[in-house]
Amino acid sequence: MADTQHLKDLVTQVRRDIVRQVHAVSSGHPGGSLGCTEFLVTLYNEVMDHDPSFNMDGVNEDLFFLSNGHISPVFYSVLARSGYFPVEELSTFRKLNTRLQGHPTTHEGLPGVRIASGSLGQGMSVAIGAAAVKKLNGDTKTVFTLHGDGELQEGQIWEAAMYAAANDIDNLISTIDVNGQQIDGSTDQVLALGDLRGKFEAFGWKVVTVTKGNDVDAVLAGIKEALTLTGKKQPICILLHTEMGNGIDFMMGSHAWHGIAPNDEQLAEALRQNPETLGDY
Repeated sequence: MADTQHLKDLVTQVRRDIVRQVHAVSSGHPGGSLGCTEFLVTLYNEVMDHDPSFNMDGVNEDLFFLSNGHISPVFYSVLARSGYFPVEELSTFRKLNTRLQGHPTTHEGLPGVRIASGSLGQGMSVAIGAAAVKKLNGDTKTVFTLHGDGELQEGQIWEAAMYAAANDIDNLISTIDVNGQQIDGSTDQVLALGDLRGKFEAFGWKVVTVTKGNDVDAVLAGIKEALTLTGKKQPICILLHTEMGNGIDFMMGSHAWHGIAPNDEQLAEALRQNPETLGDY
């Protein structure tokens, strides 16, 4: 097994970045951000072939599209710590005239952001377009997306899923953050999602399940398995089972931390549970 300690150290630092960003402005979405930290850290630092100097076209690069844009704190932290923009810029999150809007936008010109996201359900459609262009251009790189499980309640997701399978979009890997929580409660209470593996398979997708979505080694193994399925006339879905608020004990196990910021005491406790590893901004 590859040595993944550097990824685990980065995960801890990114968690600190997340809670510090949302605490500073008493606004943001820490729960889902913390739950997806291992995935995004692994994707950007161990899997994707990408260029932090950033070109919007992304020719001959792997591409990533964040569909559930409200988890911008983790996205911004991972981008910054992957070299897309200065880490110090994280201190401007959600402030006036910042490039780090609450939901990522393109008009701010922030490197690493290729679509505005936050209106849920749209990221898969955009990614399919990018993946289709790569196939037409003979570009062999892969397109990745991330979605919330609650986001699957949007009908556009299933239209896109049907289109991808019908058109052999086999250079697309869409990951679903299956944490069972959304803003108004559990997904089972709001609108039960049923058998997600069965649904995606019925729509013509290959499916990989990662039961330990907050374990770096398991995440890496799952993405590598998904990559072996590309180029076989079917899109690929990763069902990534995570814990909302992972890594901070009082945030875990509830939808309550979907979109609220910690107070001073809670921030101190969150940081105590995640000691500084690579240096705070």
